[in-house]
Amino acid sequence: MALWRAYQRALAAHPWKVQVLTAGSLMGLGDIISQQLVERRGLQEHQRGRTLTMMSLGCGFVGPVVGGWYKVLDRFIPGTTKVDALKKMMLDQGGFAPCFLGCFLPLVGALNGLSAKDNWAKLQQDYPDALITNYYLWPAVQLANFYLVPLHYRLAVVQCVAVIWNSYLSWKAHRL
Repeated sequence: MALWRAYQRALAAHPWKVQVLTAGSLMGLGDIISQQLVERRGLQEHQRGRTLTMMSLGCGFVGPVVGGWYKVLDRFIPGTTKVDALKKMMLDQGGFAPCFLGCFLPLVGALNGLSAKDNWAKLQQDYPDALITNYYLWPAVQLANFYLVPLHYRLAVVQCVAVIWNSYLSWKAHRL
């Protein structure tokens, strides 16, 4: 409980920094879970650089982009009624999610040294499945998030759920 209160104080004092660092930390955790539980690499075969890449993506891309998106979305559709939450979820999942995945997957490919041709081929291979899988998880999460969670906690809530999603994305993005 003391950790949660410390998090709340830090979030109140430095919302943007805390949200970005939270996203990076949880992206890293998702990669660790992917490598250790999904891929079963073991500690000796763990790719630390890959985990650092995912953490960097969380801090430099996911945190700022998703956090910024929530602010824009809240200005565009103010309110927290059920109808407002439904509108936000529809816009989030119909517009933002496809674009976000379309940027995230090739960004990981580029950071992993894929050529433009190989990155395009990997995107064509992985994107449809990743988007469909997205729709199994995120609409319900986002509907609850937009209806029940205050704006400054939304990124943290999403990133907590996203530990599992990040594990999937890390596995998908690093699969050859």
